[in-house]
Amino acid sequence: MQFFRSINKVEAMTFDLDDTLYNNEPIIRRAEQALQSYIAEHHHQAATLTSRDWLQLKRAAIAKDPRLASDMGQLRRVVLTAALSGTPANKLSTAPTQDATLHAAVDACFNHFYDARSDFSLAENVHDTLDKLSQRMPLVGITNGNVNAQKVGLDRYFKTILHASVDRPMKPHINMFNEAASLLKVKPAHILHVGDNIIKDVLGAINAGYQSAWFACNRPMQLPLEPASVLPHVQLDTLEELTQFI
Repeated sequence: MQFFRSINKVEAMTFDLDDTLYNNEPIIRRAEQALQSYIAEHHHQAATLTSRDWLQLKRAAIAKDPRLASDMGQLRRVVLTAALSGTPANKLSTAPTQDATLHAAVDACFNHFYDARSDFSLAENVHDTLDKLSQRMPLVGITNGNVNAQKVGLDRYFKTILHASVDRPMKPHINMFNEAASLLKVKPAHILHVGDNIIKDVLGAINAGYQSAWFACNRPMQLPLEPASVLPHVQLDTLEELTQFI
């Protein structure tokens, strides 16, 4: 553990999820592969799309409605709707489809991905640490992702988990940090936010008046290799070190 700033008494904690509590990249890669296999079996026309085609649809959706950049689930639904209906990027619509058959097909694809995306187990030290912390102070999750916390077994530790959406701008915007502080009824200066991303978590938390603990479970933690414009209050060596703040 390395301190860069003094720490006030910690009365509550907020947590990023992806790449803080588990390595998210291989999970997403497996889920994407599962989705493509499902599409290849059930939607032959969409299966011919290249990775570049999918990327163009994604970019077109965000260009039409920039709020979709904060909502991974809704963005995926819009892209799937275009792909399954054979709609090119330049004619993509972000409006919900009125075609019941297409809607059902999109739901089936999305659910196939979402089930695979949340099909993993947390390490025992993560369970143990969150359990100890949650018995002593309130915890809130703040994530830009859309993992199914109940399926993974995370929900039991958190008062609530806030997910970025079209109505909740993604971190580093202070929206979710402010919402979490309001739910916790704790002043931001006494909340410690734990996250792996120097910009989205560390900078976002500090801009919201929080204290920040930097911890990444998916890569070596070397500040010179990170796009750091601000230092966290503390850099953790292990997640278990958080129990020293209770």
